[in-house]
Amino acid sequence: MIRALLTIDDVSSKNTPAIVDYLTEKNIPVIMFMVGQWAEGCPDELIYALKHGIIVGNHSYTHPHFSELSFEECRKEIEKNEEVLNGFYEKAGVKRSFRPFRFPFGDKGGANKDLLQQYLKDKGFDKVKDTELKHPFWKEMGLDKDIDTFWTFDFAEYNIREGSGFTVDDVMKRIYDPEPSEGASLLKDNSDHILLLHAHDLTEDLAPGYYRVFIEELLKNGVQFVKPEFISFK
Repeated sequence: MIRALLTIDDVSSKNTPAIVDYLTEKNIPVIMFMVGQWAEGCPDELIYALKHGIIVGNHSYTHPHFSELSFEECRKEIEKNEEVLNGFYEKAGVKRSFRPFRFPFGDKGGANKDLLQQYLKDKGFDKVKDTELKHPFWKEMGLDKDIDTFWTFDFAEYNIREGSGFTVDDVMKRIYDPEPSEGASLLKDNSDHILLLHAHDLTEDLAPGYYRVFIEELLKNGVQFVKPEFISFK
């Protein structure tokens, strides 16, 4: 059996409601991570996700590389996005029960990594429960100790762009790769995963329904999508 928690970065986008509708139809739980600046450009789409019971976490306000910022700048990115996200929850009339966080690009802040992890813990952000993940790199990289939400498998579908040469077929190759250069083999039996997908309108334009294609491929291979559980530090 293969179990996976689906996470989707970079909401909100124009295709966010369609993604929400598809996941609701398939009864697939998800955590979405919001970039405040982008969500302010698609506010109704973000509120749509919240009203449909989607857990939305903090993905920074402008999506910078945190290792290129001072600790104070990192803190401001997180806190400004908290204000925006709390405002969306209020507008949607939904109680915010969980506060997961994901660094843009998986960039944990370079020299400020330890400070940022302590900050996230002190501020009561919720760690996604990852005790079932047995991939060696998870502990080797200290991901089991970190508060932020990392991933074991990245679809990398954001590389589907004009002139990139990267296609849906390349994503399929990643799905079936038994020995990936990074992360874990997705279709290894009796494994658990945190999956990374993105809500990008540019990807939708070039590969309509891309999220359906990839998720259907996983369902065909017996992947079971699990509900998120959290470890709270409040």
